[in-house]
Amino acid sequence: MSGSTIAAPRHPTCAPNRAARELGLARGEFDLAVLLGRIRTVPDGQGGGGRRVERPEIERLRAEEGFPEALRESVRAVGTTEGAALMEVSAMRFTRLARLGLVVPVRFHLNRYRAVVWLYPAEELRQFTANERNAPLLTGRTPEALRERLGEGLDLRARTWRGRHLGFLLRQADDPWERAGALAAFLDPVHISDVIKDPYERAQVNRNRPGPPANGAPGSPYAELAERIMTANDAEEVGRLRRDLAQAVREARAHRPASRPPTPHPPAPHPDPSPPHPGPSAPDAAHTTKPARGLLGRLRRRSSRPTGRRGVATGP
Repeated sequence: MSGSTIAAPRHPTCAPNRAARELGLARGEFDLAVLLGRIRTVPDGQGGGGRRVERPEIERLRAEEGFPEALRESVRAVGTTEGAALMEVSAMRFTRLARLGLVVPVRFHLNRYRAVVWLYPAEELRQFTANERNAPLLTGRTPEALRERLGEGLDLRARTWRGRHLGFLLRQADDPWERAGALAAFLDPVHISDVIKDPYERAQVNRNRPGPPANGAPGSPYAELAERIMTANDAEEVGRLRRDLAQAVREARAHRPASRPPTPHPPAPHPDPSPPHPGPSAPDAAHTTKPARGLLGRLRRRSSRPTGRRGVATGP
């Protein structure tokens, strides 16, 4: 037997639309069920980049008591008016609870007046109401410390939504660089550049940085709203996200360095086709010196002839 590991065969999977139909859900309900963790998904093993639902997961949900009504009710989202009625409080009190971060929105959209409408899981509102420790918040006067914070303009709805959405993105991340991208999704690009100095690591994170959940066209009022809500603006929240992002990048770097372009090799030097020949050596140069010409040459030649008794040069 070889030492290689044989991967276990994967279960058959369904695309989201097919899984929603088999579970009796509209596509919006299915997406919300995934976001809330009611339905588990897996990466597309065929390289499509999306998510799919394994067949055993569908069978598990279909076997639950009360299917499909119970599943559909568990992912029902309600607005302020319906949520207040469900909790048996006034709409004003419900809004105060939401602004204090005590009930957490799961979705948002713009109404026709371009006002933000927050939606909350009905099941979570029922659980909050059933908890006896929350009874003082549902009846009577709001504690003074909380009233003071509300009077100062406190509104944690966007921040608590970001916290929920971050948890969803981290659950969907299958790679350390994807986890870093999920954290970066809630930071302004200036903060990302400040935390991640290496341009290749920053590019790797940005490739895995999910955008806001948007149903509108780029540049539309909804898209601008989604971008604004997605971006953290509270100093404490920004600081925590920056620290978490720096740690996530260190872990991702240890797991697999960021991709970089190949380093080009310098071209090899080409030999000179006609290299210069070295000049003659010193002794050779003495023998190859050309004889001097003109008057100076004649004087030198005469001085080299043998002389007679009176020092007169003899002829040839």
